[in-house]
Amino acid sequence: MTTSGKLLCALLATSILTGCRGRQYAHVLDHDDQDLVGSHEAGAETWKPLIDESVARMLGRACSDVQTVSYTNAQGTPVRKVCFVGVENRSSEPVGDFKEQIYEHIDSVIGQSDQFRMISRRYVEAAMIECRCDPASLVLPEKQRQLQAVLEKQEQPFDFILFAKITSGTTRSNKDYQRDYLLTLELLDIHTGESLKESAMLRKGYHKSKLAAFRKYGR
Repeated sequence: MTTSGKLLCALLATSILTGCRGRQYAHVLDHDDQDLVGSHEAGAETWKPLIDESVARMLGRACSDVQTVSYTNAQGTPVRKVCFVGVENRSSEPVGDFKEQIYEHIDSVIGQSDQFRMISRRYVEAAMIECRCDPASLVLPEKQRQLQAVLEKQEQPFDFILFAKITSGTTRSNKDYQRDYLLTLELLDIHTGESLKESAMLRKGYHKSKLAAFRKYGR
């Protein structure tokens, strides 16, 4: 075999072996399977519990503490119209495509309550573009009135603005570190200026190796 032929065979063999070692695979999780735990940043195992806990706390307080209501439904239950203006990430890591899921999950869970009616996200985003406002500026009464005016034209008035914010805090111990994730929901009454805040926290440890985690936590 010529030198070039031997070289080609070696390259092919290396390529095949490398492909075998680096082969990626996937499997579908059953409904009772645990979520995978992200090794470098937060994932489903973090965001789902935070959303469920913070929303449950907020609904529990809002139904009893918040007095402003838009109307009552056929059963006589007071209904509050809410404009959800987005999820703000102030944590130390990118949220990525989970930001969309966090928004949709919060919106759908609150929307399932018979005491709240969520304004469609499509209306909200279009209105925010038209009045050139962002979530940070909507604490100003003037911006609230502008947004309200635009949505009223679409027959989508509201009484409350809902903000969601993600923050984090990191504690380092040599090569290992702990990150505390906090999801805060704030419901702002545009008529009174009063706000209701609820949050949930989840702590997560990151380690350089499984052996280090086993020695420290015994698992």
